Amino acid sequence: MTAPTDIRLHAARPPLDPRPLKKRIGLIILATDHTSEVDFARMVASDRVGVYVARIPYANPTTPENLRRMQPALTTAAALILPDETLDAVCYSCTSASVVIGDAEIEAAIRAAKPDVPVVTPPMAAMRGLRAFGARRISVLTPYTVETSRPMAAYFAGHGFDIESFTCLGFEDDREMARIAPAALVDLAREATHPDAEALFISCTALRSAPVAADIEKAIGRPVVTSNQASAWNCLRLCGDDTAHAESGRLMTIPLGPA
Repeated sequence: MTAPTDIRLHAARPPLDPRPLKKRIGLIILATDHTSEVDFARMVASDRVGVYVARIPYANPTTPENLRRMQPALTTAAALILPDETLDAVCYSCTSASVVIGDAEIEAAIRAAKPDVPVVTPPMAAMRGLRAFGARRISVLTPYTVETSRPMAAYFAGHGFDIESFTCLGFEDDREMARIAPAALVDLAREATHPDAEALFISCTALRSAPVAADIEKAIGRPVVTSNQASAWNCLRLCGDDTAHAESGRLMTIPLGPA
């Protein structure tokens, strides 16, 4: 039988930083989400900004009824992100659910667990991005069905945007939406952009549109705002990070727009 290892307790504890990272972003995503976490790791996370993720139950198909069912889980999800610690922002990463549930209701549910935290939703961030560009006349591209697209159209029209064209792709499963090739999104964006539109909004956090935002802008000759790109931009600016990331589109080079 071997003798027990002699374990020595160091006499003094090392000094502690106030936080492991200076800024902390909470990210609430769907259980089925393939894209948001990857996009935030690429566009937001750094040696200064940490991204902390919670997943909530979700079942396809993507209908307004199924989207609305996520609302009760938001408070529990927010509470599980670094419990009893403050965050610099929390993003609920679902565009279609945000317009169905409502920005105010989402904010209230998250703040029930994280009081006073700035709350970001993709449509809210997209609206700020479009306004930062001074765009009022827009085209919209979504992967959803017509039924799920209608609340999206109503959201932007209700916030004062003129929708010159609205194109949807008819998908019901967010896991399939994530499988649309980025190169195909460039072609779809070109077809979906109306000649009179001042900018294009590409909705859905499942789509891999953020990595090709700059390519889309070259193809359509005007600004593009995507769900994950806008959320990342909004969260970074709330953290005081004004670094320009032109590779992710023009939006990632400008200051935060008005609410």
